[in-house]
Amino acid sequence: MPLSPLPPGSPVPFVLGSASPARLKTLRGAGVEPVVLVSEVDEDSVVAEALDRYGPIEPADIALLLARAKAEDVTSRTDSPALVLGCDSVLELDGEVHGKPADAAEAAARWRRMRGRSGILHTGHWLIDDRDTGGATIGATASTTVYFAALTDSEIEDYVATGEPLRVAGAFTVDGLGGPFVAGIEGDHHNVVGLSLPLLRDLLADAGVGWFDIVTAR
Repeated sequence: MPLSPLPPGSPVPFVLGSASPARLKTLRGAGVEPVVLVSEVDEDSVVAEALDRYGPIEPADIALLLARAKAEDVTSRTDSPALVLGCDSVLELDGEVHGKPADAAEAAARWRRMRGRSGILHTGHWLIDDRDTGGATIGATASTTVYFAALTDSEIEDYVATGEPLRVAGAFTVDGLGGPFVAGIEGDHHNVVGLSLPLLRDLLADAGVGWFDIVTAR
C-alpha cells in the first residue's frame, strides 16, 4: 500500500498494523495519527509453528512473536518507506495464554476463572523502520498485572451478552464496558488497552527516532 508523500518537516510516516480501535485511540490521544493497515497473519499457525520448532514458549514471548509476525506482514505490503508497528496482546492466567474468546461460552467460562483474581496482560510491540535511513527491527513486551472484581454470575452473563469480551484479548477492557470490573492494575495502564506508549517511545529511541518525530498534533 503506497503512502502519500509528506512535505519537508512533516512527521515520519507511521503505520499501525492493527485493527484495534483502542490502540488507534491511544495513539491519537498522544498526538500520533497513524496509517492503519491490518495484518493478514494467521495467529494460530504462527504460534503452532513456533511451538513445533522451539518447544514451550513463555506467554510474554508469544505476544512478542505475534507482534513481530504482524509488523513483518504489514511491512511487506507497504510500498512506501515508513515506521511500522505491530502489536499483540495476550492474558496470562495460571501460566496459560488467552487471546480473544472463541465464543460467548468461552468468554463466560474465562470470567468465572478470572473473577476475584489477577492475571498478567502482555502486549508485544515490534517496530520496523523501513525507511532508507532506517533499517531497525526491534521489539519488546510490556506486562501489566490486572486485578479483576468478584463478578456475580449474573454480571458475567450480562457482560458477555454485550459482545465486548469476544472482541478483545483476555475477554475484558479497562476503557470500555468492562471498566467497572477491573479493580486495579500494576504497571502501565496504556498497556492494558493494548499499546504501551512509554515502551513505544523507548523502541523509537533505540531506532534513532524521537517521539515528536511521529507526533502530528502539537
